[in-house]
Parts: sequence; structure tokens; C-alpha cells
Amino acid sequence: MLGVDALEVAYGEIRALRGVALEVGRGEIVALLGNNGAGKTTTLKTISGLLRPTRGAVTLDGEPLVGVPSHDIVQKGIAHVPEGRRIFNRLTVRENLMMGAYLRRDAGIADDLDRVFALFPRLEERVAQVAGTLSGGEQQMLAIGRALMLSPRLLLLDEPSMGLAPVLVEQIFDTIAGINRQGTTILLVEQNAAMALSIAHRGYVLETGTIALTGTAAELSDNAEVRRAYLGE
Repeated sequence: MLGVDALEVAYGEIRALRGVALEVGRGEIVALLGNNGAGKTTTLKTISGLLRPTRGAVTLDGEPLVGVPSHDIVQKGIAHVPEGRRIFNRLTVRENLMMGAYLRRDAGIADDLDRVFALFPRLEERVAQVAGTLSGGEQQMLAIGRALMLSPRLLLLDEPSMGLAPVLVEQIFDTIAGINRQGTTILLVEQNAAMALSIAHRGYVLETGTIALTGTAAELSDNAEVRRAYLGE
């Protein structure tokens, strides 16, 4: 479904990505692991058109995405949940969710709103509440729910567990796995490697802008280097 090949991205003289290549197959959860500054967020931003690479290719079902405006990439079915949630603080929960569907003109919006409320009942309870007054966990639910209102083919998640209590982290990851079971393909960036690999099918380890390791989730979980660097063992 998603192909990234020989991707290079620079911030001025700093090369953030150096020949990154990865694939995400239809129906998969693929985890992209790495420490701060490894290039994980840069990779997602480049896929979604927020950054333009100096070289390399990004394709969705074989269709080139490099140079395509980010709003057109959204229209092609890629939804990006950014690090830090980036909800609209002054809008209500319902208004935030409807912003996720702003490009749609089909009859399925109400059904997708019901789907979001089924996944995140707390959002339905707070549907008229101003989003900026929600807790951190509720804001993360809202950010994911807003992305799902696009009815995306591919969901990009950037650090969904950041700043959340452990019990909420488990809840969020259970929900992400449920979203995938419903048919949504997911590329997951996450520093909590243990949680990411517990729900992913495959994964990549990014180190200083290059892919250092790749394998199934089980292979990476059993890898001594991954266990030492990312699983605290």
C-alpha cells in the first residue's frame, strides 16, 4: 500500500533522513521505533506532504506522493495524527470531529461519527465540551477520532502514548488494535517499543536518519539489541 524508497530529508545542512526505505502493506500495523531525534516524526511529515524530501520516493498504491500538496494527500486517504495531538482547543468535541470530515461529501459521515463514539465512549459523553478543557487522554482520543472521520485508507500515528498514564496507554493501544481489526492500515511511530510491538505486525528501527533494523514484531521483540536499547533489558 505505502512505499517509501531512498528518502532523504534535510533541515538546512542537517540531514534528518538518509536513504530511508520502508513498506506498509494493506491491513498491517507497522511500527517505526527509535530514540528522540532519530527521524521518526520527519518520516511521517514527509509521507503526509508537510515536508518535501531532497530525494527519494513516497507512493500510495503505486501513485507518487512527493510534491503533492498535503491537503490533496489527505483527500487520497492518508490521515495524520501528529505528535502533541494538535486539536482545535476552542472548538467543541463534535466540531473537532467534524473538521476531520471536512473534505467528505458522502452519506457515511454519521456512521463514522457513531464508529468514533463506539471506540471512544468518553467523547460522546463530552460531545459538547470545549476540547481544550479535556484531559490529556481524552484529547488523544479526540485526535485519533478526528483522523478516523476522514475514513482513511492509511492512518499515521505519531507518539499516541506521549504524556499518558499507564492505564490510558493500554486503553489507547487496545483501541488502535481495534481500529486495525476494522480494516484501517496503520503506520505507528512510538517510543514505547514494548506497547508498539505488542500490537504491530512488523517494525522498523530508525537510528540517526537511517533504517538500522527491520523484521516482524516477534523478531524485533526477541532481538538483543532492541531489547537492550528500547525494551529496557
